[in-house]
Amino acid sequence: MAERIRAISVPGQDEIDRLGILDSEVADAFATSTIKLLKKYTLAPAQIRAIGSHGQTVRHRPNFSSPFTLQIGDPNRIAEQTGICVVSDFRRRDMAAGGQGAPLVPAYHAAFFAKPGENRVILNIGGIANITLLPADPKSNILGFDTGPGNTLLNTWIHTNLGKSYDQSGEWAAGGVVLPDLLEKFKSDPYFDAPIPKSTGAEYFSRAWLEARLPIQNASSQHIQATLTALTAESIAEAIAKHAPECDRVIVCGGGVHNKTMMRHLKRKLGNIPLETSREYGIDPEQVESIAFAWLARQTLNGLSGNLPTVTGASHPVILGGIYPV
Repeated sequence: MAERIRAISVPGQDEIDRLGILDSEVADAFATSTIKLLKKYTLAPAQIRAIGSHGQTVRHRPNFSSPFTLQIGDPNRIAEQTGICVVSDFRRRDMAAGGQGAPLVPAYHAAFFAKPGENRVILNIGGIANITLLPADPKSNILGFDTGPGNTLLNTWIHTNLGKSYDQSGEWAAGGVVLPDLLEKFKSDPYFDAPIPKSTGAEYFSRAWLEARLPIQNASSQHIQATLTALTAESIAEAIAKHAPECDRVIVCGGGVHNKTMMRHLKRKLGNIPLETSREYGIDPEQVESIAFAWLARQTLNGLSGNLPTVTGASHPVILGGIYPV
């Protein structure tokens, strides 16, 4: 299924049928996982107020003349199979209000991680990397945006060359050498210098993006992996330096925390700024985003806004998502 999701994320043939099938299959997978989780913890559906389902993004086009974003994982099927109310389709209401529809997690970051008197950056390294800037002054605006690729290009490249889903602990990259000229070529993409608010996705930083920038002469695939790892770390560090020059602390979450090579690059680029993971604040780094969308679902059910206009660029705060009751 993962390969078919990657394929539908870029233009191709017979898209509507493929999209419809995947929409159902992804929903079924989500529902099955939920049912297994309930059984594991001996919970009844009636004990759960709602499921906050972000879905799987297959296309995100905030800068088109008619902006749109599309996530699959039919919430109707999830509600029907689990017997639990589902809150889904979070991004499009923000986009309807003139926003980018992303990132949305900064609202949760602000609620949980903000600390008066300390300038914090919450860094999520998923497929795409994004940061939330939490100012020391609670009255100051919270900012957040996608810095660029997180794991998406790394996963694409190692899958292409070794057939693996991801680079375990960054070990393959660790055995390579960063190619300075190629790194600068990657970093010359205009997205990195684009003004905020901004957001992106795997449909932009894709296999086609990577192949268009690879050197004509033969280069070690392992060196390219090392260079892509450096790209993620350096683009993050440079975004922090530019937009949060007084940063006191960086707290990392997302699957990228397990890439030891990337984390070493990042720590070196950040210099004296403390680098921690969300685990030190009581949350598994891989659970922060799922908790965030559970929190956003609660906001929706309580009739409260879930977006931050200073982050997404929306004209005003809005209640996010649609509710699919049982």
